[in-house]
Amino acid sequence: MRPSAQALAAAIALAAIGGTAQAQTISDDVVKIGVLTDMSSLYADATGKGSLVAVQMAVEDYGGKVKDKKVEVVSADHQNKPDVGVNIARNWYDNEKVDAIFDVPTSSVALPISALTREKNRIHINSGGGSSDITGAQCSPNTVHWTYDTYALSNVAGKAMVKRGEDTWFFITADYAFGQALQRDAANVVKESGGKVLGEVRHPLNSSDFSSFVLQAQASKAKVVGLANAGGDTQNALKQAAEFGLAQSGQKMIALLMEITDVHSLGIKSTSGLTVTDAFYWDMNDETRAFSKRFNEKVGHMPTMIQAGLYSATMHYLKAIEAIGTDEAPKVMEQMRATPVNDFFAKNGKIRIDGRMVHDMYLFEVKKPEESKGDWDLYKLIATVPGDEAFRPLDKGGCPLVKSN
Repeated sequence: MRPSAQALAAAIALAAIGGTAQAQTISDDVVKIGVLTDMSSLYADATGKGSLVAVQMAVEDYGGKVKDKKVEVVSADHQNKPDVGVNIARNWYDNEKVDAIFDVPTSSVALPISALTREKNRIHINSGGGSSDITGAQCSPNTVHWTYDTYALSNVAGKAMVKRGEDTWFFITADYAFGQALQRDAANVVKESGGKVLGEVRHPLNSSDFSSFVLQAQASKAKVVGLANAGGDTQNALKQAAEFGLAQSGQKMIALLMEITDVHSLGIKSTSGLTVTDAFYWDMNDETRAFSKRFNEKVGHMPTMIQAGLYSATMHYLKAIEAIGTDEAPKVMEQMRATPVNDFFAKNGKIRIDGRMVHDMYLFEVKKPEESKGDWDLYKLIATVPGDEAFRPLDKGGCPLVKSN
C-alpha cells in the first residue's frame, strides 16, 4: 500500500500532461468543492468523514450559497495512492466542474494534486498533507497549505526538547514523502540546535509490526526516539515501544505528528507525558469549544487540527468569492492572500505568496490520568509559538514564486 517513489513520480508526470494549454476557469451557477481524503485507512480518523463534515458545516453555516451561487460538496477516498488521487481529481476538474479540492492527506498524493490543480487553474487548499515541500520547491500559485507542515511540527518540538537536554535522536520514519520530509526537517532542527542524530530506520506506510524498528531505536541509546509518521502507524509504534519498555529504559518518545484522535484511541494512561505539537485544541477558549461541541455531535469525536482547519479554510474561501463576486481561481487566490484569517482556528493568520498560511502553533503535553476531568480532557498547554517563529521563513523554502515576486 506504500506509495513508491516511482508511483509518485508517475503521478506528478500524469498531473503535468498537457501543461498550461489546458488551463481553464469555471463560469457557472455552482461553486463546487471536492473533499479528497482518506476514508478507509490509517488517516481516516484524523481526516476522512470528519474532514467532509467540517467542510459541510462551513458551507451550511455560510448559508449554502455565495453570490447567489449554490455551494455543493462532493467527496472521494484516494486510498493513499497517488494514481488514484490524480485520476479522481482529473475527473472532477474535467467532467464534474469542481472549483477547488480540499484536504488531501498523504503528501505523496497531495503533491501531484497540487501540480494538477495548477495545470487546470483551479484551487487546492491542503489541510491533511504535511510535507513542507508543498510550499517549498514544489509550491504553486494555486495551492494554500492551511493547517500544519513538517517544518513547523519539527521546529516547535525539536527546539524545545534539545533545549531541555534531550539532544541525541533516533528516527522511526514512514518511508514516503511525508515521513521523509518530517525526518529531514526534524533532523535539521536538532542539528541546528546543537543536538545529534544517531540513526534512523524506515518502515512501509500502514505497518502493523514495529518490533524490529523499536529494537533498533532502543539499541541506539538515543535520548529521544522521534516518530516521523502519523495516524495508525504512530499508534502502532507507540504501543510496541511501550511493550519493549523504551520509556522505562530512559528514552523519551516523541510523536512528531500526533492527533487528538490518536491520543484518545491509545488512552491517557498510555500517552501521559507525551509531547505533542498541534495547530488546534478543542478546549482552548469559548470559540473552540463551541465549534468542537457541534462537530462532536455530528462525528462522535472532537475535531483534529486538520478537520478544524478545513472549516476555517472553507469559510475563508467562500468569503473571498463573496468579496470579489467570482470563483475564478487567480482572483480568489489573490483575495485570500490579501485577507487576514481571524476565526476560532487562527488569529491574524496570513497566506504568504508561497501558499503557506501562517498562524500560531502550540506545544502540548498529554495530561496525567489524575489531571484529566473528562473523556477528551487530554492536553495541557506548554507553549504558544507565534506563526512567524513556528513556520519556515519565506526565503528559506526554495519556492520559485518567492524569487519571482
